[in-house]
Amino acid sequence: MRLDDFSHLECPLARALDAVGEWWSLLIVRDLFYGIRTFDALRDDLGIARNVLAKRLKKLEAKGVLEKREYQPHPRRYSYGLTKKGKDLFPVILTLVEWANRWEAPEGPIIEIEHASGGHAIHPELVCGECKRAVDYKQVRLKAGPGAQRPEALPLPLRTK
Repeated sequence: MRLDDFSHLECPLARALDAVGEWWSLLIVRDLFYGIRTFDALRDDLGIARNVLAKRLKKLEAKGVLEKREYQPHPRRYSYGLTKKGKDLFPVILTLVEWANRWEAPEGPIIEIEHASGGHAIHPELVCGECKRAVDYKQVRLKAGPGAQRPEALPLPLRTK
């Protein structure tokens, strides 16, 4: 078993990390949200080695997070775009930005998130799908879902201390 492969673990977070948890992966996804589409443009923006970028793009494509499209046959060149699965990472990225602004930016937020139509600040939060109220970790219960292989081992209670 590889130490960087979490796909065997029965944990949604571990499986998410297996798909996009390597530290270049979310930066690539971020750049695709910014509209950066080509290998060279991604490499230039990120300052990432060609071999590392190629490996990450291949993995993100294999995981269904992005798709590549040929835009030039000779020499062969590809552009990259997010799939529905990749676009579903948008709230994750915004939440990480909000977290970093709060905890990792002592001089103040580097990027502020605004609602495009009104210019009002956006602060990602977890909301109950039924009552529409914000919830925090103290108000969340985990339970085994239909995909659980060992439901008796789940759920683990959330610890608050």
